[in-house]
Amino acid sequence: MTHVSPLRSCQNGSAKTVLIVYAHQSAGSFNAAVKTAAVDELKKQGCRVLVSDLYEVKFKATATEDDITGAVKNPEHFCYGNETMLAWQEERLASDIVDEHKKLKEADLVIFQFPMYWFSVPAIMKGWMDRVLTLGFAYTLEKRYSEGIFRDKKAMLSFTTGSHETMFSSNGINGDMNVTLWPIQNGVLNYCGFQVLAPQIFWAPTHLSPEAREGLLEGWRTRLQGLLNEAPLTFPPADIFDKGKGFQLKPEVREKQADSPFGLTVGHHLEKPLPPQSQMKAGV
Repeated sequence: MTHVSPLRSCQNGSAKTVLIVYAHQSAGSFNAAVKTAAVDELKKQGCRVLVSDLYEVKFKATATEDDITGAVKNPEHFCYGNETMLAWQEERLASDIVDEHKKLKEADLVIFQFPMYWFSVPAIMKGWMDRVLTLGFAYTLEKRYSEGIFRDKKAMLSFTTGSHETMFSSNGINGDMNVTLWPIQNGVLNYCGFQVLAPQIFWAPTHLSPEAREGLLEGWRTRLQGLLNEAPLTFPPADIFDKGKGFQLKPEVREKQADSPFGLTVGHHLEKPLPPQSQMKAGV
């Protein structure tokens, strides 16, 4: 169901480029250690690694008219999406957005490294998504989901939590992590066409011993050795939705799913139990 590009490891064929979009204020944080481990391991494999350190460069998080050089088309009713698409077409976007566009165009894989804030990404990283994933450059109404502009690229979330894993279960107080991940993994990454790799979650590292944290880092280094060859998570292709009927699932798809004990995805659950671990593991 998911488009898969022939993305090989950095050691095979031409070198692959990996962009790490990193959001943490402290160079002494566990997130910093995770980012450094990724940079070092990927470079060992021969990858070209780019890092956008959002706090270091004081990345602007707000989507405003300042993202456009020159006059806007409709100053009385500013529409960010339309105005920035026009500015992109006319090469009038702010320089920091242009810089990130260049990195993103070159990247074969994008890793978002961050501490989970309020069940989502930090505001500065959300600002990166809001401003850099420009209409026209990253998606259009015709080019999204499985037909998206970035369908030959991979992306993934790598993050730390403040709560233990048990708290993010279907019986836990925070609720199912698969549900928490759906808006970002489907609504941002898959929407833009990315092949979404399973997330790397570091559960509550502040509650662990230094030895246990080092064990987490070692597990991450091991995964990185085969990361570029991993199969992505499964999302439904765009063509199973009927454009002429409000992008509803086609009747034949619903009929095929009728005998399944689970819904199609976290979002397309069809009033059935959610498919287990579908936002956490590939192939489910």
